[in-house]
Amino acid sequence: MEKSRKGFVPVMLMPFQNDGQIDYPALTRLTELYLKAGASGLFANCLSSEMFELSAQERLQSIRHVVDVVGGAVPVVATGTFAGSLTEQADFVKRVYETGTEAVIVITGLLAEQSESDAVFNERVFRLLSWTPGIPLGFYECPEPYKRLLSAEQLGQFVQTGRVIYHKDTCLDINQVKAKLAAAEGHPFGLYDAYMGHAVASLRAGAAGLSCIQGNFFPELIVWLCDNYDQPHLQTEVEEVQQFFIRNMDVMHHVYPIAAKYSLKQRGIDISTFTRRQVGNFSSAVRQGVEALSGDYLTLSRSLELA
Repeated sequence: MEKSRKGFVPVMLMPFQNDGQIDYPALTRLTELYLKAGASGLFANCLSSEMFELSAQERLQSIRHVVDVVGGAVPVVATGTFAGSLTEQADFVKRVYETGTEAVIVITGLLAEQSESDAVFNERVFRLLSWTPGIPLGFYECPEPYKRLLSAEQLGQFVQTGRVIYHKDTCLDINQVKAKLAAAEGHPFGLYDAYMGHAVASLRAGAAGLSCIQGNFFPELIVWLCDNYDQPHLQTEVEEVQQFFIRNMDVMHHVYPIAAKYSLKQRGIDISTFTRRQVGNFSSAVRQGVEALSGDYLTLSRSLELA
């Protein structure tokens, strides 16, 4: 991912038809929405894409579709490790890379059991690197099957190989983020923070950008924050945007990704709210919360003069 400017890398939703099949025309529209909003890259086949509910063929086909729609306009990264032996994971990493992605993302919680040590995890990372020669990799501290956080020391060791160029961070701790950035300094590498609670602090500390679920509600607002977080004359507005995300974090996380798809429908995007994941009941109260959020965003976007 380009490091010269801070970038927004959406964790892409997966549109489905009401019968549960992937809606590829809607996936095209969604990809184009991210690009029009100003995304500097795309993260396909991630948790927001309901990757664990997709078949191996669907994962590859949907990644390839996104890469084709993007047409080289921005880099695409995608998850390439799922349940199975390390050999099987390495083989799938190769298949994902062949779709045209810039890097293949490794789920930290799938390289070692929760009870296994960092030493075991590290050894498997280096084996995976040796079994996927020439393929740029990244890490995703995915909440499922469990959240395995990397220490700054671990991340530094992996980045120093020259093969790890991307990291989606979910530690929720700005001090850990700063330590990871320091450990990777001087290498062609980008850390993208998932936590909007300290988004501005993370960007100021040197994060390459943001990769958050809030971008599936209001991608333009994440791009605006990445573009303007350090503008002295806009600090009042920057703080207002930061507080908007903090104040509405629960609304955006509740019954996600259904809530995000409904929010997009409120904006006129032709997308079904169907999900394969069981995420809870999209009740009338939740629906009303998303509708109120959309109204608040409209007011904020007008004050910022967003297109």
